Amino acid sequence: MRSKPAQTINRSDYTPPAFLVDEIELEFDLEAACTRVRSTLRVRRNGTAAGPLVLDGEDLRLVELRLDDRLVPATGFTLDEAGLTIHDCPPSAVITLVNEIAPELNTALEGLYLSNGNFLTQCEAQGFRRITFFPDRPDVMARYRVMVRAERSSCPVLLANGNLLDQGECSGDRPGWHWALWEDPFPKPCYLFALVAGRFAVREQRVTTSSGREVLLQAWVEPGNEARSAHALESLVRAIAWDEQRFGLELDLERFMIVATDDFNMGAMENKGLNIFNTKYVFANPRLATDGDFRAIESVVAHEYFHNWTGNRVTCRDWFQLTLKEGLTVFRDQEFSADMRAAQAASPAAAASARTVGRIDDVRALRASQFPEDSGPMAHPIRPESYREINNFYTTTVYEKGAEVVRMLQTLVGVEGFRKGIECYFARHDGQAVTCDDFVAAIAAANGRGLGQFARWYSRAGTPVVEAHSSYDSARQEFTLTLTQYSGDGLPPLQIPFAFGLVGDDGRDVPLRIAGEAASPGAEGTDTDSEGTHTLVLDLSEAERRFVFADVPPGCVPSLLRGFSAPVIVAADYSDDQLSFLASNDPDPFNRWEATQSLALRAVLAVLAGAAPAAAGAALLAAWRHCLGDESLDPEFREQLTALPPEAVIAEHVEVIDPVALRNARNSLRRELANSLATVWPQLWRSLRDPGPYRRAAAASARRALRNAALSYWVATGEQAAFAAAAAQCRDADNMTDRAAALQALTNSAAPEREPALAAFAAEFHDEPLALDKWFAIQATMHRQAGEPPVLGRVRGLLRHPAFSLRNPNRVRALIGSFCHGNAAELHAADASGCAFWIEQVLALDAINPQVAARIARAFERWPKYPPERRHAMRSALLVVAEQSDLSADVREIVDRSLAQ
Repeated sequence: MRSKPAQTINRSDYTPPAFLVDEIELEFDLEAACTRVRSTLRVRRNGTAAGPLVLDGEDLRLVELRLDDRLVPATGFTLDEAGLTIHDCPPSAVITLVNEIAPELNTALEGLYLSNGNFLTQCEAQGFRRITFFPDRPDVMARYRVMVRAERSSCPVLLANGNLLDQGECSGDRPGWHWALWEDPFPKPCYLFALVAGRFAVREQRVTTSSGREVLLQAWVEPGNEARSAHALESLVRAIAWDEQRFGLELDLERFMIVATDDFNMGAMENKGLNIFNTKYVFANPRLATDGDFRAIESVVAHEYFHNWTGNRVTCRDWFQLTLKEGLTVFRDQEFSADMRAAQAASPAAAASARTVGRIDDVRALRASQFPEDSGPMAHPIRPESYREINNFYTTTVYEKGAEVVRMLQTLVGVEGFRKGIECYFARHDGQAVTCDDFVAAIAAANGRGLGQFARWYSRAGTPVVEAHSSYDSARQEFTLTLTQYSGDGLPPLQIPFAFGLVGDDGRDVPLRIAGEAASPGAEGTDTDSEGTHTLVLDLSEAERRFVFADVPPGCVPSLLRGFSAPVIVAADYSDDQLSFLASNDPDPFNRWEATQSLALRAVLAVLAGAAPAAAGAALLAAWRHCLGDESLDPEFREQLTALPPEAVIAEHVEVIDPVALRNARNSLRRELANSLATVWPQLWRSLRDPGPYRRAAAASARRALRNAALSYWVATGEQAAFAAAAAQCRDADNMTDRAAALQALTNSAAPEREPALAAFAAEFHDEPLALDKWFAIQATMHRQAGEPPVLGRVRGLLRHPAFSLRNPNRVRALIGSFCHGNAAELHAADASGCAFWIEQVLALDAINPQVAARIARAFERWPKYPPERRHAMRSALLVVAEQSDLSADVREIVDRSLAQ
């Protein structure tokens, strides 16, 4: 299956559809080689909109076309590779179509396809056009009634969106077949259509909603995996209760279903009432899933459920508005996850620490992925202005930066104000396809404030920089903070909520009062207690603004952008002593982590510039000693404080990216820190071990996080005792968290136990695809030790492993994706062997699954930032791919944008 050539589509070119579809009835006769689809559309002209009835369709064989039950002659329509156009459709009509498709040939996993003999669909963004002819655009919302027929022996389970109306046995010429009739009472765009048929087992639970309705929750999995879906189903129950409590939003169907499949291009899909999930985000037990996996499953299950309102009941007018549903829903799942972390904590202090750890995880991911995207050829606003292939814009900018923009809205209007805004949004737009502007307008109207300047965030690409300069007048006891924003030459300023605090020389927050005011302004997002305001959200709405604070004692250190209140880069003139002070004392835990990250970044850059690791890391080492010795801090927070910035983040702070030199500098500093604390690591590793079997409690998970970090640093010292401890943990652990951490530590070392540990892991988990994905990824991202052959040779060998398949996106992401996106030092080897590998894999994948190929293709988009010899090799590789005549639109857009720099 190949994608058709794509032209650039511009947001400004939007025109309403000429026709709307009120209802669609679908009938499926499911067979792998040839599925017949009969669709009946009740259409009407959309007001005064002009034009013929255009029905999108790709890779479909048209069998029959009727208009108001009369066959349409060949002169009455045009059929081409893009779809079907009916020239003289009356203002109101019933269109009946019959077409055929071949699910077994669909390797792109868009539309209707087969996975292990089961039928599944994926229709977002434009997969429905590969099922039947239809106006495949999100602003056409219809009610669906779906009849599914299939052979009972191969497809005992038949599912579709909505509520099950009836089911039974087929009669006549289909002996052994059965049918099920489903109806979704709510209008939806076709990208939310879903069908599942095959051999599945179910785990289910009934819950009562806040209005007293009993609803059925189901998790459908391949037989034998029912127990592995327990955590996902529990997460769904928690998500439903949370959405009722936080936003007053109740499940609106009689049942809600989750289906797990191993063949899926994404993490999950929010089809109305029938969510289809990658098994990675459903299957969980301690043997197979890490603590991080358990949290990710809870988050993704919640995310897809929350789409039931933010994305399904109100959806996007067009795909340029994708962040309307995705940014908002990522924010909602982040808030849910923070509340779930806090709910497990044993004390208010532990709850605050748990929230901070979650926030750190979110920001770390944003900086490692979205910040580089903002400075590369794929840079785009959270609401893009143009695209050629919409699949390429399911990005961290649209999702994660979009969530940060929504978070800023909540900061500006407050938690209660934000809920009022959400209520206004649904009161105005339930059942509609709308725009980002409609969402911001609802928040503004509910809170009686203008947000016109804030709305610029939706159309501004790039990461803004805020320069912060401070001075102190000891005579007047006034502290002056000057903030200057840079977000594009000649562009008007953004509205940036900038959270600020002052830390006194005793390590406590100083009450804040702006000079000339009787008290702090009390703006939303401020942190105030009986002693005064400790954190003040400053409104930076001008290119430059000066804030003067009164009654400030000497010796205070500014704490900037607390809680990461805006997705910006702060350029501040901190000294090492000030950062060290904040790293040990800042009452704001996020900024305490931020200070350690700044010290670590400075140290790596200094080593990269030629400084000795011991000298470069002295201040960081002191901060680490302090935090590791402070047992009042949550163990997981201490683990975050002692984590070095990832290579991708460091790369954003150098003019030229030499991936080998960067890795060597980071690893040199890491070894120096490990050796300097050589007695601390084994002590922590032993003291944090929990007696008894694995427990998933928050406190136990936090101890495992710090314990495994300690093991990793201990192994980095090269001590044989550390190698033996890691090997024993990898062999004897009763949970994947400890086992995978030990295996990764060994793999990134010269330990003689490394290869036996890898072999033992593969043997034990030979029939567990998700566990083997971890095994693939650990090896693909390994750091080569002195004298060892390039990692690429190992990766090529793993391509031949019986568990690997180019047709499975999970396997590809685990091995090829991990190598190309997570091992730059090995990918960009001096002999250009990595470039040859990249060409091979992109072209091979493009013939199978263009979406997955495009993700791999993005590994070379930053080529102009590399040294000349690597830059030349990367550009040459891009040109080889660009010269292919049958390249998909997905990969073509990535390669063309990369070369256009």
